[in-house]
Amino acid sequence: MQGTVDGFSYGLVTPLVAYFMACLGGALGLRCTTRSMLVAQSWRPGWLALGSAAIGSGIWTMHFVAMMGFTVRGTPIHYDKAMTFASLAVAIIMVGIGIFIVGYKGARGTALFTGGTITGLGIASMHYLGMASMSLDGKLEYNTVTVGISVAIAMAAATAALWAAGQIRGFLWSVGASLVMGLAVSGMHYTGMAALSVHLHGTAEPTTGDSPATLLAPMLIGPLAFLLLAGVVVMFDPLMVMGKPTVVPAEHKPGIPAHTHVRHSAHRLRFRPRRTVEHRGSRTPQNR
Repeated sequence: MQGTVDGFSYGLVTPLVAYFMACLGGALGLRCTTRSMLVAQSWRPGWLALGSAAIGSGIWTMHFVAMMGFTVRGTPIHYDKAMTFASLAVAIIMVGIGIFIVGYKGARGTALFTGGTITGLGIASMHYLGMASMSLDGKLEYNTVTVGISVAIAMAAATAALWAAGQIRGFLWSVGASLVMGLAVSGMHYTGMAALSVHLHGTAEPTTGDSPATLLAPMLIGPLAFLLLAGVVVMFDPLMVMGKPTVVPAEHKPGIPAHTHVRHSAHRLRFRPRRTVEHRGSRTPQNR
């Protein structure tokens, strides 16, 4: 028996909140990736790891917030906790691999393509592993073509986001990129959901696992923590806002004497009046 699938049982509430979570994680992750390109090598792994965790957590939270509005008529839905949080680990690890490639090799050419592909595959893997964590009285079936389209959207979105992170054009540039990334990730999610159909068994056997409401509280802890972290980082690190390195004046660089230009100017000002007076005095007798 074919089940009736509804992905918007709460109306626009879950899609909008899910989109916000994707944008939040993307904004913080992209700013951390940008920041990693402006610091010394010793600090770069920390910024890239933070960016990976932010993007992975944001996308994971987006997925399960959106799934709060997913219902199948005729059967309750539960979730396997171990597989649910395994999907979070997959998202962070695969996104991290892509971000580290771009962070060390640059957001261009082969490195950008490789990093974007791995990151996009990580996003898609998180989605379908999260779907596999559902437990219901039925069987999930997917349309292969639509699944392929959703994976392509994920890879294109990841590549575009990593390219934007490598441009280092300031805070507003990254905000715009995160909005586009959130839209693309949400589009990937609902494209994948459009590929889904459920065939009910009709056995009415009780399912095992946690309900969506049980998983809601731990899902909110991560995004709120990253939101607080984003605010702290932006307030105490001006380069996260400006997106460009600080220019060191020449007199502060090692090996260059301080105030060289000032002394030279003073020397010229001191002797210029004397030369002018002597020159006028030498020409006075000739005029007479």
